[in-house]
Amino acid sequence: MAGSKEIRVKIKSVQNTRKITKAMEMVAASKMRKAQERMRQARPFSENIRSIAANLSHANPEYAHPFLVEHDTVKRVGLIIITTDKGLCGGLNTNALRLALNRYKGWEAEGEQIDVCAIGGKGLGFMQRLGANVVASVVQMGDKPNVERLIGAVKVMIDAYAAGTIDRVVMVYTRFINTMKQEPVAEQLLPLSGERVGAPDGSWDYIYEPDPKIVLDEVLNRYVEALVYQAVAENMASEQSARMVAMKAASDNAGTVIDELTLIYNKSRQAAITKELSEIVGGAAAV
Repeated sequence: MAGSKEIRVKIKSVQNTRKITKAMEMVAASKMRKAQERMRQARPFSENIRSIAANLSHANPEYAHPFLVEHDTVKRVGLIIITTDKGLCGGLNTNALRLALNRYKGWEAEGEQIDVCAIGGKGLGFMQRLGANVVASVVQMGDKPNVERLIGAVKVMIDAYAAGTIDRVVMVYTRFINTMKQEPVAEQLLPLSGERVGAPDGSWDYIYEPDPKIVLDEVLNRYVEALVYQAVAENMASEQSARMVAMKAASDNAGTVIDELTLIYNKSRQAAITKELSEIVGGAAAV
């Protein structure tokens, strides 16, 4: 009977674990809907300001903004890595960090130095263990991205690029595709060129008031901040979706384990009963 008691304890333990994972699945599902709504609400602004930046990048103002100028050589790279603060969300952070690590090692092999801005506790801890030069970080963001908190950390990279101490800025985050699929991406944030900005629909220019420098400084700074905010919103939506799926899988696996343990427990109890009956029959036959 000692074996049966141990099995009952295991069944109770797994049942308690399933209650926790089921509750976490329901919480993640609720947060996921809100995170997806915030992400979708931010997309129109991001797309519109991307269109403006595309026109600016192909226009010919009197002032050439540093964000639109490619550096001849790349000696130092700025890496913005966006992860979650909490775990239990499947391979979400692992995939993004693996992508960032591959890029990191590639830059090191080319002799380039790397400055890191970590948004999220998991990415910050990973980069610190890696021995990277972390120049800025933001952790404990909660369930809703805060622009004011993000700007401070990102501005370190923006100012360094404008000053010429960083030649390129790359952002790594997890893009939300749908509830079942999220993919890690690495996108060049600065300089603003290539696929990230795109091409304008037509060939036209702006009239700048009061002058191109003031307008471009303001618009392109807002553009970079909008890109980072959108990436964080995408990452948060991905986090809740991945956590919901992971917790559902954990709950299903717990149910499978409970069924298997229950079967083992029933077999053990039946064997004990059969043994007792055999002993009684054997004793009666001996008498």
